[in-house]
Amino acid sequence: MATEPIRPGRFFRVRLRFSRGVITIAIIVVVLAVGVSVVLVNLLKRAKPLAVPEAHCTVRTPEGTRGLDPEQAQVSATIAAVAARRKLPERAVVIAYATGIQESKLYNLEGGDRDSLGVFQQRPSQGWGTKKQIMDPVYATNKFFAALVKVKNYQKIPLAEAAQAVQRSAGGYAYAPHEEEAKILAAAFTGRVPQAVHCWYPPGATPAPQPQASEARKQLARALGSTAITTKKRGWLVAAWSVAYAQKYSLRQVGYAGATWSNDIELEGWQAGGKAGTSKVELS
Repeated sequence: MATEPIRPGRFFRVRLRFSRGVITIAIIVVVLAVGVSVVLVNLLKRAKPLAVPEAHCTVRTPEGTRGLDPEQAQVSATIAAVAARRKLPERAVVIAYATGIQESKLYNLEGGDRDSLGVFQQRPSQGWGTKKQIMDPVYATNKFFAALVKVKNYQKIPLAEAAQAVQRSAGGYAYAPHEEEAKILAAAFTGRVPQAVHCWYPPGATPAPQPQASEARKQLARALGSTAITTKKRGWLVAAWSVAYAQKYSLRQVGYAGATWSNDIELEGWQAGGKAGTSKVELS
């Protein structure tokens, strides 16, 4: 039987039709892939991060911004409260912060050089108190300020000289570089700059612990004495202290002077609103 000869161009026309089909499918796949990618990107933008951030605090003042962890914020708040109880000027708080930053980075350390302890690395062997006493930041801060006020002209002399007169450290020059950072903290925790302290901590296990507002006020009184709000500055000191200790006492909101702090990671800083006036700091 005779075989029909292949006409010129027949094979190539078939291959051309196949190639166009592949190209069409490829275009459809690309369009679908782009569409799916856009949807995924938008979903990821809206989704909350899987990794829960660690608890943290931020201090913002006209002098600058400083990040702290909760322990550092609590130590800072305690120092400011003790200073207020002793009716000391902000300069004394700045000196205490600069000293604490150098000695312990504002942590209540259980050890150090030789028998040094606590925030200021005070030594029982040098008469600062027992180990248990020094490990109490309220006690340690009171001892520091009691020594500082005996330093002649401590408010006017260079910070490093004032700190060294109290600490009698081998490297007294090391306190000076922390002065600017200490000023930022002092402006916030003394209450001079309102709404300066913001903290966040991850929610606990379900059911969440109930706020311990009464215990928080009790512990504040150990450092501050009377918790009565006599001035707006004092009110913001109490508010800053409460935010710093929010995780410890399971506080979810702190309100003062028409502003409210909430333990909400999506909020940055204090928000306008709330029932709290200027005569009381509301804790919940």
